[in-house]
This record gives sequence, structure tokens and C-alpha cells, in this order.
Amino acid sequence: MEIGVGSPVWVEVPELAWTDGVVTSVNGNGVEVTTKLSKLHPRDMEAPAGGVDDMTKLSYLHEPAVLYNLAIRYGIQEIYTYCGNILIAINPFQALSHLYDHKLMDSYKGAELGDLRPHVFAITDVAYRAMINECKSNSILVSGESGAGGVNADHSYESNPVLEAFGNAKTVRNNNSSRFGKFVEIQFDRRGQISGAAIRTYLLEKSRVCQISDPERNYHCFYLLCAAPPEEIERYKLGDPTTFHYLNQSSCYNLVGVDDAKDYLKTKKAMDIVGMTESEQEAIFRIVAAILHLGNIAFAKEEEEDSSVLEDDKAKFHLQMTADLLISTDPHYRCDLEALESALCKRNVVTPEEVIKKSLDPHGAAVSRDGLAKTLYSRLFDWMVKKINVSIGQDPDSKCFIGVLDIYGFESFKTSRYCLRALVLFVLIWV
Repeated sequence: MEIGVGSPVWVEVPELAWTDGVVTSVNGNGVEVTTKLSKLHPRDMEAPAGGVDDMTKLSYLHEPAVLYNLAIRYGIQEIYTYCGNILIAINPFQALSHLYDHKLMDSYKGAELGDLRPHVFAITDVAYRAMINECKSNSILVSGESGAGGVNADHSYESNPVLEAFGNAKTVRNNNSSRFGKFVEIQFDRRGQISGAAIRTYLLEKSRVCQISDPERNYHCFYLLCAAPPEEIERYKLGDPTTFHYLNQSSCYNLVGVDDAKDYLKTKKAMDIVGMTESEQEAIFRIVAAILHLGNIAFAKEEEEDSSVLEDDKAKFHLQMTADLLISTDPHYRCDLEALESALCKRNVVTPEEVIKKSLDPHGAAVSRDGLAKTLYSRLFDWMVKKINVSIGQDPDSKCFIGVLDIYGFESFKTSRYCLRALVLFVLIWV
């Protein structure tokens, strides 16, 4: 770097991430502003006032230049920006329906990347044409903050009610955030027509089942079931979400503009469409209800050291309900009440000679309980994805596909500054 007196620079500061300035004097490794020379970056004085739509046009592709360009474009509601063939989307936190109408989508068909304004339609069209022209599969990697694409959350909530009900949740920044990664394989025949599809999921945020932070929510399905018709509430012995440990760790129970009772019925209807039978739906919601009851099983210290028992009659009731709800129609797979209690309060130690049961203290029993809840939910989710794959159909003869790898993340940062810095790191690595 050639930085001297009079050089326009970016200076790193804690409050703003980067601020612009001019070097007035240089003293060894320092300048007049109290920062080391290594913390300075040259500033591009020829960049247009409205930013650039492709950041490879910038004179400097370093962190402050990228952040500044994205901020300038965000200020004029340009949420999409290219960095070569990478598309960066900044969450607008509002509905931008004009960005996703059919007329605009049609305008991107056949257009070269960069001919039109940056858009997700351009990326998909490039992938599709490459697949058709070169007869080889393509994949698109989607990573970052859920909702950054700018689609109205209410609309997306209705687009796939089953997966979203069981895989999405409210986070601090997004009311309908996908909490699992997925690879969607869209299969095509030789004419370029969609012939099948498959969904592969991974990285389900299992910890959310048992632990949530205020003001977030657990997975939507728990609140939907608590808002089910009265006869179902009675059948599963449910009640207000505030009465369940896995839900009342946060003060947020309702979402603005969302009716959980109506969405429960929409989810049931979607289950019908994807081919889930009434008995399968009954089994699904029995497991969801069982997990809620499981979370309310509290433990107290027994007289013996490092051992635990059920805390009170409420804990015994929820244990009984958990066992009742997990009973299968197959008599060989019934949930034994005493075996369930033993499994929660004790753990098996396997030795070469025998299996020894070791008692757990109340904390250890609670950890065991939460582990069971996470396992139940994870296996339920995997089963549902497999069922959906059967319904949408896979084409065994398909030679080409477009894959969309959707990775959630970048939502746990304390400020947007750190979220953007993670995004910049992602961009610089890929470039």
C-alpha cells in the first residue's frame, strides 16, 4: 500500500466499522489518527456516487470498499449487487413485490449476466442455460441471513406450509427464518422441462427444540398445535403455550399478522396434498405434543447422592402423557412408562462384562430429557422430508439437474456490522 500525507483512506473504528478520512501526517507505523498503518485502506475517489452494481468494478475490493458500496446501494433500495458471478442480497426488512413479478422475470430470460440490473432471476437463468447448452448439472449456493432475498415473509410462509411449519421459526430479525439447511435438486428431461425433484436436508437446529432466547420462538408447529381445534387440544392434553417449558423461555408467543389456528389448518391441508394419511398426521402431531409434555418433566434430587426423581405430581402427569402419546399402533413398539422414567433418570454404562445403570442428578436427567426431545424432533423432520420427496417424485432417468444449496446462518451477530463483515469475508474468499 502506498499511503502518505494527503491519501484518502478508510479508517477502522468500533462504532461505524469504517469511516473515511485523509492522512495529515505519518509517524513510523502510525498516522495522525491514533491507529496503526495496517488498519488503513486506500479509498477509491473515482467510484460513482450511487455505487457500482458489480463490485469487481471497484478499484479496491477490500472490506470497507465492499461495505460502503453495499450501504450506498441499500440506501436507494438496490438490495442486489454482483461481485462477479456472486449475487449479494441485503435484507430489506420490507416487502418489495415489484422485484418478483412475472414481467420482470421474463425480461431476464436469455440475458447475459450483467446486461440487466443484478437479480436472483439472472443467476437462475444462467444456471438453466448452462445446463441446457452444456448438458451438465449446475448448483447454486445460497448462504446468509434468512429473508435477505426480499420476498414477503407472509407469502413465503404459505409457499410450503409443511416444511416451514416444522423447519422455520421466528428469530430476532426474521419472523419466518429457515432453521435447517437443504439441498433442492430440480431434475430436468432432455427437452429442458422439469421432470422430478428431491430435497435433502441437514444441519437442523435441534437445540432450538429445547432452548430459545427472548424474543424468539420455537418451531412454528408447536404454536400451531396449541391453537388447534378444541377436540384436538383435549386429546393431546395441551393448553396455552405459556404453560410449556420449551415455549415459555421467551416472552414471544404470537406473531403480528399470523393466525396460528388458521395456519394449523393450512398445514393439515398441505399434508393431505403431499400424501400424508390421516393416521400419519395423527402420529406426527402426537409426537409434537409428546415433546411439549416431555419438556415439562421436572426432576428433584433424591435422598441418595447424585440421583434424581420426578419433582412432583405435575411431572408425573407429563411423564404419563409423554408415554401415552408415544404409544404405537404396533403392540411391539409401545412406550413403557417405567422404562421411560428409568431412561431419563439413569444412564447405561457398558463394560466388557455387563451393562450398569448409573443414576443421574437432576441436571443430568434434564440433559437426558432434552436429548430425547431433540432426537424425536430430528427423526420426525427427516421422516417428513422423505415423505415429501415421495410425493413430488424423483426422475431416475434424469441426466441433468439444477441444485440449490440453502445454508442458514449469519443471524446470531449482535449488530448488522458483524453480519456484513461475515458477508464480506464470504465474498472475498469466493472471489
